[in-house]
Amino acid sequence: MSIGRINRTKGIALAAITSTAVAAGVIFIQGAADADPKPTLEEAKKQIATLQHEAEEAGESANDLRGQITASSARVKALQAGIAKQQAQVDAVKRQIGSLAVAGYQTSGISTTAQLLLSSNPDQFLSQASTAQAFAGQQNSALRRFQIAQGKLTDLQASEQAELGALQAVQAKQDVFKKQINTKLDAAQKVLDKLSEAEQKRIEEENAKEAEEARRQRPTRDGDRTGDDKDLPNVPASGRAKIAINAALSQLGDSYVWGAAGPNSYDCSGLTMYAWGKAGVSLSHSSKAQASEGRRVSKSELMPGDLVFFFSPISHVGIYLGNGRIVHAPRPGKSVEISPLDENPYNTAVRPG
Repeated sequence: MSIGRINRTKGIALAAITSTAVAAGVIFIQGAADADPKPTLEEAKKQIATLQHEAEEAGESANDLRGQITASSARVKALQAGIAKQQAQVDAVKRQIGSLAVAGYQTSGISTTAQLLLSSNPDQFLSQASTAQAFAGQQNSALRRFQIAQGKLTDLQASEQAELGALQAVQAKQDVFKKQINTKLDAAQKVLDKLSEAEQKRIEEENAKEAEEARRQRPTRDGDRTGDDKDLPNVPASGRAKIAINAALSQLGDSYVWGAAGPNSYDCSGLTMYAWGKAGVSLSHSSKAQASEGRRVSKSELMPGDLVFFFSPISHVGIYLGNGRIVHAPRPGKSVEISPLDENPYNTAVRPG
């Protein structure tokens, strides 16, 4: 065998070995990537909490578009009503023009001179001719009205199309946030699935226990506290604030569900909207919007009933209870509960009503 052939053979063998090694390495790396190390129970809880909070952030971003969608939908509805009304006017003028055209056609087949000569009563004909001139004026007036009416209709139809386009764009943006909610919750579920059945059951039992403890703190129908939370013996509130607080506390233990505002589940802004709604104050279903729906107060001025907002940009809201506590719907996977004010990064506060 020639030296050149031997070298070629060695080269082919080396290439095959190298390719095999690379392929094995890729498989090994891919396998390592697919088999992420199993987190500890505490690590899993933190990862799940983070992902659930990110789902809440996306949810509140989607909520923030509700107002735009509602307002845009109302404008589309108003424009459509205007179009229907204007179309009726256009149709009425068209019918009038049609009637005038028929009447004009019936007298247009013979000249005015011939009609005068053939008339058995010339005086009466001359009177009718004067009426005919007025009739022609009516036709011109009707045509002008039609042009104006048709122009208004065209403008309304163009405005409707522009508003529909804007509405669809906002709805598409909201759909992106809705997709993010599901993506984050799916990721949280994947973290949970990595745990053993016993660990998953432990988390489930802890959440159920927290919800049950929260329900035991619900006030009675008279607004009296039924729980034994020493930090909240009696919330010093009155008037609308007291009504809102008791409405929120009455939902303790209810589950967090994005987009919900009662009666059995809530997201954070849905709870505050529901509670203050019971007090006769209308709020938007959006934590960001609610931050502008009241008088701004500093943290040192907080009073029970005030809305407190968290994170930057704002993505969470609760109701201040006093004694450094709030009632809120925390995030997916949790229930309405009482928590420390400083549990989340404080942003600002407003006093509704």
